[in-house]
Amino acid sequence: MTTAVGDPVLEGPPPGTPVVDLVDVSRSYQAGAVEVPALRAATISIEAGEYVSVVGPSGSGKSTLLNILGLLDRPTGGVYRLEGMDVWSLPESTRTSIRGDRVGFVFQAFHLLPHRTVRENVHLSMLYSDVDRRDRDARAEEALERVGLSHRIDFKPIQLSGGERQRVAIARAIVSRPRLLLCDEPTGNLDSSTSGTILELFDDLRRDGLTLVVITHDVDVSRHAERQVSIIDGTLRAS
Repeated sequence: MTTAVGDPVLEGPPPGTPVVDLVDVSRSYQAGAVEVPALRAATISIEAGEYVSVVGPSGSGKSTLLNILGLLDRPTGGVYRLEGMDVWSLPESTRTSIRGDRVGFVFQAFHLLPHRTVRENVHLSMLYSDVDRRDRDARAEEALERVGLSHRIDFKPIQLSGGERQRVAIARAIVSRPRLLLCDEPTGNLDSSTSGTILELFDDLRRDGLTLVVITHDVDVSRHAERQVSIIDGTLRAS
């Protein structure tokens, strides 16, 4: 992983270290003179290779939680350790490197560039990772084969079905071989049959040792995970 001069050198965690360790993490926003809590003293530990779903209605704090887990938003209080690192005590450049190398993201809306090929879309996620330029083609092809899309490598997103677009997005998320995969409503734009295919792919990734956190409002999608957590009004509760 690339770090700036003067940044700490990051090593792998000791065996048995949780991938995610939140302790009393909160996040509030200012609405004029009023402070609005979005996440309230969230505490959860997720071990390597776990598949956890977080289910809750719109406005419950799911997106806030995902943004904190993905180092996209800073908590107001509490401690977040990612693979044992107190990430918010690190320099911004180091957090950027951690996000690029150790965290993958899958979103409901796919977020693929329409005028780039499937291969190019997967390539883009390696711009901020530690993957050597000479290895990027091979990594992209490997990731696309992993999600069953090696035969679509030179297609544009507009030529793909919704399920295929989501599989490209998953390939893009895993190409840097992250430790943690964060999925925000990953089946929200898909029909039930296609959703089942995506959930089966998540099962395969978990069996390969990847740690998954799936944020969803769909109880059926949530039940697919091995551990379910609900979030109501910013408060995490074990299901």
